[in-house]
Amino acid sequence: MFVDSHCHLSFPELRGRIEEIRQAMQEAEVDRALCICTTLEEFPTVHQLALRHPEFAASVGVHPDNEGVQEPDETLLVQLARQRGVVAIGETGLDYYRLNGRSIGDMAWQRERFRVHIRAARECGLPLVVHTRAAGDDTITLLREVGAGQVAGVLHCFTETRAVAEAALELGLYISFSGILTFKNAEELREVARHVPLERCLIETDSPYLAPVPFRGKTNQPAYVRHVAAALAGIKGCTVEEIGASTTANYDRLFGPQHG
Repeated sequence: MFVDSHCHLSFPELRGRIEEIRQAMQEAEVDRALCICTTLEEFPTVHQLALRHPEFAASVGVHPDNEGVQEPDETLLVQLARQRGVVAIGETGLDYYRLNGRSIGDMAWQRERFRVHIRAARECGLPLVVHTRAAGDDTITLLREVGAGQVAGVLHCFTETRAVAEAALELGLYISFSGILTFKNAEELREVARHVPLERCLIETDSPYLAPVPFRGKTNQPAYVRHVAAALAGIKGCTVEEIGASTTANYDRLFGPQHG
């Protein structure tokens, strides 16, 4: 019924619990999950999850926050993206939330890394999984300039403004909502969700982070995505089954209907 469009099962909090996680997914009617790569060093672990378990797929990319790691180039990203089980480029994007004393101008390296991912997505025809935090305008600008309307993708764990959401929708992107929808102080985000058409919505956990109410503060996992679906159903005034059906169909349109 449900698909978790973004999780980090290779992270230390979860990678030793894969069978437990798979069982919990089955019990919660979470049929599939996209395992997200954040460094090239991590990719073999993420990829093996997709190869070993039919309910998992993988992405390949380098998170904008990661420094001191292998820098991606377009040729390598395309090569890795063409392996079985890989359905997306990313997690990529821009993050100006923690500048650590630097200016936005100093983050040119991050913008160039994002360009590399966008060009790779154009070449191999896979969608982008885009991270944007405190950087919505620059994220949209680069997607327009480098993607040139030829790249599909999703703004994951959306926390930006309605204006950024509208700009993303104009580019043909999807918007993914996480457990933040259930947080008491997230009314502005819920208002954005009210205005994003259901046919452009995805749901995710971003596990092991951002566990939804009633699990807030605990380690998140893909099974909990049904609580995100319930929150979105309340916002949209429909049933959780309708959210499951719509977001699963959206996931299939973006990433393809089959894993493995």
